[in-house]
Amino acid sequence: MINIKFHRLLSPSQRQSFVMSITAFFSAILLLALGSMLSLICYRGLAYFWPSPIYTVSYYDAKLEQASVVYGQIFNEYEEHGEYIRWFLYSSVNHPTGNQMLLEQSNTLSVVESANSANITLKDGRTVMGVPAKLNNDGRLDYSPQRYLDMANRVAEIQTDIDNIQVQHLSQIHQQLAQLDTQDVADDAPARHKLNNGFSLWQQKIESLERQRNSYVLDVAMADGQTVAIPLADIESVFVPGQLNLLGRWQVFLRNIGQFLVQAPKQANTAGGVFPALFGTVLMVLVMTLIVAPFGVMAAVYLSEYAPDNFLTSAIRISVSNMASVPSIVYGVFGLGFFVYTLGGNIDSLLFSDTLPAPTMGTPGLFWAALTMAMLTLPVVIVATEEGLRRVPQGLRASSYALGATKAETVLRIVLPMASPGIMTGIILAIARAAGEVAPLMLVGAVKFAPNLPVDGDFPYFHLDRQFMHLGVLIYDGAFHSQTDAKGASMMFATCLLLLLVVVTLNILAVILRARLRNRYLVN
Repeated sequence: MINIKFHRLLSPSQRQSFVMSITAFFSAILLLALGSMLSLICYRGLAYFWPSPIYTVSYYDAKLEQASVVYGQIFNEYEEHGEYIRWFLYSSVNHPTGNQMLLEQSNTLSVVESANSANITLKDGRTVMGVPAKLNNDGRLDYSPQRYLDMANRVAEIQTDIDNIQVQHLSQIHQQLAQLDTQDVADDAPARHKLNNGFSLWQQKIESLERQRNSYVLDVAMADGQTVAIPLADIESVFVPGQLNLLGRWQVFLRNIGQFLVQAPKQANTAGGVFPALFGTVLMVLVMTLIVAPFGVMAAVYLSEYAPDNFLTSAIRISVSNMASVPSIVYGVFGLGFFVYTLGGNIDSLLFSDTLPAPTMGTPGLFWAALTMAMLTLPVVIVATEEGLRRVPQGLRASSYALGATKAETVLRIVLPMASPGIMTGIILAIARAAGEVAPLMLVGAVKFAPNLPVDGDFPYFHLDRQFMHLGVLIYDGAFHSQTDAKGASMMFATCLLLLLVVVTLNILAVILRARLRNRYLVN
């Protein structure tokens, strides 16, 4: 009754204006929420790469019951119960490679930016903050950027010599000794004695080069005046945030992004880069697409073009639609139980029996993860493809039959090309969902850290049985670390931003392909 009275009070134009206003209001709220989320991720994610200033922090240490002074960076600051709290990552003599603390306003004596303190990143992902004081190599020399670069280049040359000896000589000696073992050559045989002597000589050469390499040391002064010695071989980069101009800051920013994309995670996924996770995510999505696209299209073609219009076909369509609402973790449990243990276990029994009881295919891996995600996204592809097939005019099919074409020729040459934009829509939705899933992947192949990539230079080069890293799993792991690690929280936001860019990039490529197909088959 109220609704009828409301319609009588408003004219048609007023009702249309009211509906448009309500629609615009809720659309604005949606865009505002989406923009706020993206802004937060972009701000926190990009801040991970921007060179942060280093402060000289003086505070009251309750354990030592005295004032302490350290160099540190602020990773987060907030107000709690009326008190201002800062989350510091700092370096001291007791913790030169970094420790973190929550510093309350009541215990803070002073926080002053240090213009001469350097951010020294180690190759293992840890960070030292201090003032570079001396360079040691058979004598103490004052630090200068050019002198440091010269010594760092010399250290790199020595490390290259060590690597060449290990690859070109020691590895060959190991292979030759292994061949002698397979041939049951006696331990006191001249050939074995010659190889052992050669190994000892090259090992002594490596030890000499390592002593020479380790003699290059950087002395770093901490905030309390004491120094810490850091071997140059352990240092990845040195820069002074307080002395960088705008161009220098952008150079550090871009370099940090490059290292983030090409390096492996370090320090329990709280430092370093995300290349294995990025590679694993893209590879898993591509393999999943190669699986789901043909099966989804063939299923949709059968349901739309060949299956009779009866109760069974209707039941199949309803089942396919309901599969899209099944929780993703259910697919993960099914993939683990059926694909990994049942199917993979039987493959091991038939093809890899010589390696049992160690499993080859009967363990979570990239292929089973891609197959599980293909099952999860299959309903999306089927439904979208069916919608595309229904939009093809029946007159085109009749014209094709009138010209003598068979059913298969009509479907392959007329119907599928015309429905290709709808097929690409389904693939786009499948890619978007597969790239962001976490729960099923953790059961069927994705891990926190994988030492080897699924693709390498060893035959057969493409190892579908290997476990892999995934950006979503890395973010999930970082969410737990972020509760106790401020730097890990920043890296988690940076990884979130990268995952969004990966999904957007894959979708853009699919949208471009869909637009070209539409222009080719629907416009012309």
